[in-house]
Parts: sequence; C-alpha cells; structure tokens
Amino acid sequence: MARGKQTELVHGGTKRSQWGEVSEAIFLTQGFVYDSAEAAEARFKKTGPDEFIYARYGNPTVAMFEERMALLEGAEDGFACASGMAAVNGALCSMLKAGDHVVSARALFGSCLYILEEVLTRYGVEVTFVDGGDLAAWEAAIRPETKAVFFESMSNPTLRLVDIAAVARLAHAQGALVVVDNVFSTPVYSKAIEQGADLVVYSTTKHVDGQGRCLGGIILGAREHIRGVVEPYMKHTGGSMSPFNAWVMLKGLETLGLRVRAQTETAVKIAEALQGHPKLAQMIYPGHPDHPDHALAQAQLGAGGTMIALDLKGGKEAAFRFLNALEVVIISNNLGDAKSIVTHPGTTTHSRLTPEQREQLGISEGLVRLSVGIEDPADLIADLMGALEAV
Repeated sequence: MARGKQTELVHGGTKRSQWGEVSEAIFLTQGFVYDSAEAAEARFKKTGPDEFIYARYGNPTVAMFEERMALLEGAEDGFACASGMAAVNGALCSMLKAGDHVVSARALFGSCLYILEEVLTRYGVEVTFVDGGDLAAWEAAIRPETKAVFFESMSNPTLRLVDIAAVARLAHAQGALVVVDNVFSTPVYSKAIEQGADLVVYSTTKHVDGQGRCLGGIILGAREHIRGVVEPYMKHTGGSMSPFNAWVMLKGLETLGLRVRAQTETAVKIAEALQGHPKLAQMIYPGHPDHPDHALAQAQLGAGGTMIALDLKGGKEAAFRFLNALEVVIISNNLGDAKSIVTHPGTTTHSRLTPEQREQLGISEGLVRLSVGIEDPADLIADLMGALEAV
C-alpha cells in the first residue's frame, strides 16, 4: 500500500541481514566473494538486484539509501554519488557528447557554473544561458538539437524560482531532458518528478545529512536512464558514494521531515520579523507574500523553504559587520544544517564570478545568505536583530 513521506523516510528501502538489526547495517567492504568462478562470471554478465561486484559499482548500504531517496522523490531509481557536485557532473556528462546543446538558467551555484562554462564546453558541448524565470527566453533558446535543460529549482543564493512544469513542457516538446538541481527546494517539499523533471539532483551534504558530517549527492530519475546511462559513467569514473556516508545519510533521512518543517516554520517567523527593517535594502524569502515568486513557491512546493537572503544597506562592510556580530548563528559556507549558518556569497560561494556576473545575478555586495536551523526561533530573531543593530 502507498505510504506517506515520513514513513518512507524512516523505513523505505530497508534490507536486514540474517541478524535482524534495527539500524541499517554498514557494509564496509571493497569487494564481494563468489561461490565459484562460474558464479563470478555470471554476476559480471548480469548483476541481480541483491548482488554486488565492487564497492565502486554498488553496495548494500548505498543501495538502501538510493531506494529510500527514490521512494521519497517519487522516482524509479537513483544513483548515490560522492558529493553534490559529483551528482551534477554525472547527471550532465553521462548523457552529453561533443556537438550537443544545453540550455541552462544563468543563476547557479559557482561550481555548477564551472561545469557548464568550463567542463562541458571544453569537450565540445554548446551551452546557452537564460534568465530562469523568463519562459520566453527558454522557448527561444531550446531547439531540436538541445539534449538537456538545467536549472536550480530555487536559485542559490538569490532564492528565485524556476517554473519546473512550464520549462519541462518547452523542453519535452523538443525532445530535451530536464535536469533539476533541487537542493534548496528539499526532497521534503519537492514534487519535481511529478512536475516534469527527468532527473533530480541533490547535494545530500545539505538537508539530508543536515548535521555537518559527510559529503554526498544523488541523481534520481527513470530506472532505464539511471542504470543505462548514469551508472556506467559513474562507476567507471569513480564518483560513487562510500558505504559509511550512505549510512550517515540514511540516519539523516529519519529526521529530515521533522528538521526541514521546523526550519521552515522558523524561517517564516524570521522573515516576518525582519521584513522592512531599516538596515535592510531587501529581505528575500519565497514564503513571504512580498517575494516575486511567492505564488509559484506555494504552487510548486507548498512552502517557502529553509533559506533566507538579506541585502544589507552599506554593502560588503555592512554585511561583514553583521556577520561578525552574530553570536548564535555561525559563519560557514554550508547550508541545510541543524545549526543556523550565514555566509557572504560574494566573497565565498560565488567569489569565482566576476563583479559583473554577480551584479547580473542580483548578488550584491551586501547580500547575505541565511540557512535557518532548528534553534529556538526567539533566540535566532534576537541574534539577527542584535547583529543588525551593530551594523
């Protein structure tokens, strides 16, 4: 019978050994033993669903994580990767060759931009960038030779949304696959597969782990594509997830829904408290009615998510004073953690971009990205208010 997301987060994909352990087992092994030479030959010809060859190809703990994530996302299958960027690289490079064309939203994390601008073009793939919110620009850019479109469903760090269903219709009309980086939207709120995404990519380093421990990523989609296109590329290039990290991610999934919903509830309270503050040029939160994509966020996700962006008057100097005055919120470049985290994208996560590129994307010198944690909301609001007064 169909089960709810929270049940799947706790039980989905669980496989127990003969000892019947409660917590999922960690299979820390590089390889696997065969009963005979004939058995080894047969397994290399065709590997069954509960058969494994080598840790780079697959592992029981990793397989549990892949199945649980696929159930959560509503995808047929998934391939777990060493990091979120390994997942982005694998999703794109596994399907593309010289002469292919990709259309991408311009507002992307710096490392994603590197793959599109530097890696793909180096190997003869043509890339066209568009404003992710401009459907006319997508329609004009997608053409018969376009093999894939790529975008962040909620952009890092400016928190603008792309209409997944609308872009998917345009892409599918030309036979292109839709690849969605869904990190900020989270698998708790995501309906990306249902809305037309062919491949959904997560950095599971973020909300899935959610406690600052391990790197990880995953590519989710149709089983034929995951096993026929993604898996051969990933297993031969070495970007697969370690069994230990998969076990940590499985433990993170058990509380993912509880954490993300609590973080979102707190984000709403923070946004309401900071909206209109005299030290801010802008408070950006998709869950607030003043956000330009508020209606799309409600339709696409049903919530505003766990991230807030603050544009401080006074530019970089004001932003640094604000960051340095915080006492509860920590400064780091990660996000989706149980701890509230703040960063200055212009000098960290997006520092490889030119000032002109950052300006085009709306990343001002005063922009600060806040990842809301699970601390007491009143403590976070007091900390943020106090830091603003120190600017």
